[in-house]
Amino acid sequence: MATFYYYFRENMQALGLPAPDSLFGNLQLALGTAATLVNHIEKFGKRVTVRELIVAGLRSEKLAVVASLSAAYYTGAVIGSIAIASGRTISGGRSMADVLWDARQNGLHRPWLHEIMRRHPIIYDKTVTGRGSVGSRMIR
Repeated sequence: MATFYYYFRENMQALGLPAPDSLFGNLQLALGTAATLVNHIEKFGKRVTVRELIVAGLRSEKLAVVASLSAAYYTGAVIGSIAIASGRTISGGRSMADVLWDARQNGLHRPWLHEIMRRHPIIYDKTVTGRGSVGSRMIR
């Protein structure tokens, strides 16, 4: 039986994004990391990049690979992947509504999250083409 991290990593890899097991290795770690990302975005604004969060003290040099990405986009991908991994571990698959509900249930919902998910369904929908190339693009 596949684990939470297996599904989480699979979804992040499909997006071309890193998912270090030290940050996302289980549901509790992933939720903690997502909460840290959300709090930093709340503090510095949704246009901040992952690089800027690392410089501001995020302590995650493992995310340097995606330093130029929008932190809000990466965090949206993390939250979407948490929802997908949770859903697949339990029952199989998620919709945007499921992702947003899961984010709200875990204290990760923010006003900007819905817009990120709406603009980038590639985060949670396996049927969207081009999932493997997302990490190579700078998305703000």
